[in-house]
Amino acid sequence: MLAALSIRDIVLIRALDVDFSSGLAVLSGETGAGKSILLDSLSLALGGRGDGGLVRVGAEQGQVTALFDLAPDSTIFDELEREGLVGPKGDATRMEPVILRRTQSADGRTRAHINDRPVSATLLRTVGRQLVEIHGQHEERAMVDPAAHRDLVDAFGDLFAMRNGVAERHVIWRRTRKELDALRARIEAAAKEADYLRASVDELNELSPQEGEEEELASRRQTMMNAEKIATDLNEAYEALAGNTSPVPTLATVMRKLERKADAAPGLLDEAIGAFSTALDGLAEAEQQLERAIRMSEFDPNELEAAEERLFALRAAARKYNVPVEGLADHAAKLINVLDDLDAGEGKLAALEDEEREVRAALKAAALDLAAARKSAGDELATRVMAELPALKLGNARFFIEQDVSEDDITVDGCDGIEFHVQTNPSTRPGPLMKVASGGELSRFLLALKVALADRVSAPTLVFDEIDTGVGGAVADAIGVRLARLADHVQVLSVTHAPQVAARARAHFLITKGADESAETRIKAIGGDERLEEVARMLSGAEVTQEARAAAGRLMDGAA
Repeated sequence: MLAALSIRDIVLIRALDVDFSSGLAVLSGETGAGKSILLDSLSLALGGRGDGGLVRVGAEQGQVTALFDLAPDSTIFDELEREGLVGPKGDATRMEPVILRRTQSADGRTRAHINDRPVSATLLRTVGRQLVEIHGQHEERAMVDPAAHRDLVDAFGDLFAMRNGVAERHVIWRRTRKELDALRARIEAAAKEADYLRASVDELNELSPQEGEEEELASRRQTMMNAEKIATDLNEAYEALAGNTSPVPTLATVMRKLERKADAAPGLLDEAIGAFSTALDGLAEAEQQLERAIRMSEFDPNELEAAEERLFALRAAARKYNVPVEGLADHAAKLINVLDDLDAGEGKLAALEDEEREVRAALKAAALDLAAARKSAGDELATRVMAELPALKLGNARFFIEQDVSEDDITVDGCDGIEFHVQTNPSTRPGPLMKVASGGELSRFLLALKVALADRVSAPTLVFDEIDTGVGGAVADAIGVRLARLADHVQVLSVTHAPQVAARARAHFLITKGADESAETRIKAIGGDERLEEVARMLSGAEVTQEARAAAGRLMDGAA
């Protein structure tokens, strides 16, 4: 519940602090005293639209802080846990109050905090909507938004487990449908290019590219081209050493002559003979190496031509299929897979179509079951609302729930739409709640709806802004009775001009405006004679008579 509200420098409020309790609390005061300022301030703290005009004249900024006492198992804590603002279940932070704070600058900027941690205005608004509902003739209310009506019926009928089941089946169906669409697209694309694909596979199979083949062919081709360039020089060098003009025989003959003369002159020719021997050995080694080089450089011109043709074919195929030569084999495998999908696709497609039909049928059955359960819950809710209308002087009105079921349009939420409709009297045309009901009628319809939903669906704090405007004593009393009944389940704050409502409150707050130049708005809790005087004023107007005081006493005694 809302335990405390602190306002600083908002419109006519300089500083205001008010503590609230559970049950029904009313806020009353003269017209223009500032009751709407109080609600605008609360709305700001809950994430409502900011406006620099809310800041009190002369102040740079205003601030509103709302403190909430909640049960540790409140679902609000799950939202705050996801945002890292409180600890997990069992943590001490879930035993502490939840504090929403909004700072409004005069230049229009705002800052939002939850539990003294900066947050986005969106998160503040999300949390605020779960904590407080504000209802009034001119407020935006979730209960008149058709998008929220289905959620209300589901919560009333405790249908969220069924709804989650539909959502899970919808996810499975969407996944299956996606696989089916993808397979159809592949088969259609492959069918359009089947001849081209088969020709490409045949071509690549015939080419049969091997891993590393391009590099090996390029290297061998370069070797053969280089060998062709040096072959003539190798042959000339070899001919010079081993041919008819070779100097080796002549040098060998000269060396042998010197060896025969060596004994005649001991030591004189030894070095020369050794040099000749070394030279002849070197020439023999050179001849052997030249012969080896010639053998290694020998190649078949046909081999060079074949290597060049193979390289050309591989590189032409790579350009054609826009892949590197090394990727030709993988590309061929991919094309084969596509053809396999095409060849086997009809069988796969038929099986997947059967699976999709089964999944769709299961989804449809679950959605229709949910729609039927919603119909039953909606009828019960409508019956409860109708039971409240006579006392609210809407005895000739009718409240019913319009359900639009479409088996061909199933979403994660089901196959039906839900909208609250009313007929204000038998001679008028029924239609959507927001369009048909007048301001006063709308407030009473919403009150009846909240009473019907109170034990199953409600924020922990409900605020009603002058929903008793323009109604007579009996209707005002009926409204007070129902607000008091609501307050048995949730905290109810009601801004009211009706003494019948004020008389039934557990707490009464009087809002006044200062008589000095500042005209500050003030609020205080009243009881005893002060409360009696205020209820009497609400009964009689500006001049409070003894008769009004007596009537106020009887009214309060009767409501006790």
